[in-house]
Amino acid sequence: MLLIGLTGSIATGKSTVSSMLKSAPYELPIVDADVLARQVVEPGTDGYKAIVKHFGPTTPDLLVEPSDCVPDNGPDGKGRPLNRPALGRRVFGDSEQLKRDRAVLNGIVHPAVRREMFKMVLGCYLRGHWAVVLDIPLLFESKLDRFCGVTMVVAVSDPEIQMRRLMERDAHLSREDAENRVRSQGDVRDKAQRCLARGEANGVVLWNDGSKDELELKLRGAVTKVKESSPEWWSWLLLGCPPLALAAAAWRIWGNLKINQQWEESQREAKARR
Repeated sequence: MLLIGLTGSIATGKSTVSSMLKSAPYELPIVDADVLARQVVEPGTDGYKAIVKHFGPTTPDLLVEPSDCVPDNGPDGKGRPLNRPALGRRVFGDSEQLKRDRAVLNGIVHPAVRREMFKMVLGCYLRGHWAVVLDIPLLFESKLDRFCGVTMVVAVSDPEIQMRRLMERDAHLSREDAENRVRSQGDVRDKAQRCLARGEANGVVLWNDGSKDELELKLRGAVTKVKESSPEWWSWLLLGCPPLALAAAAWRIWGNLKINQQWEESQREAKARR
């Protein structure tokens, strides 16, 4: 089974591509890290308790205010939901304190998300899917790209397009808040370069500066090429022969590790020349 790592940055169109891949004619299973990240911090979960314990004492508005719909101990008695805008202000930004808070939050959420992702991917493998999409905003940063046969980056060439789309989508954000959220996920053009470094067969960049129709055409061509390099009969062969599947996965991981090492070395060299 082919793992397609889908990434991008906030407001570049990654969610749009994810929805397209989930629908006809592709109908691929989607493992959405953002959805899982919400699920693992719902009231009553270990992630929720850890966030409240760490951030609660210094963030008075960490939980949504009680109301007729949200009683003091939450609708189901497990606690009031997290106030995501308030938590976002605690972790998005460039200051050292915000970076430390973001690291704490990631340390709570990411391990729980990975466990849920593994369960979902295993289920897709057992059901015989030829491919599954891992929709992960921080694919490279979390180092989960090493497990992917193909990485797909949805990018924009003009950062102002990204800012405009984000502020149109989330009207409550100030420009400063929007800039902090964009910077927290890194420059999407750097992600595109890193993706292209994997080679044409393993790295796909979808430039999304235009319309949705244009994006759909680019996606159709990309998926056609991916299917040519990883046909469905190969997935069925791996399902029928688990040792071969393990060997193929190990080979892929080793190859991706080598690619990542070369990328990191090239970045260090480029930084030294500046």
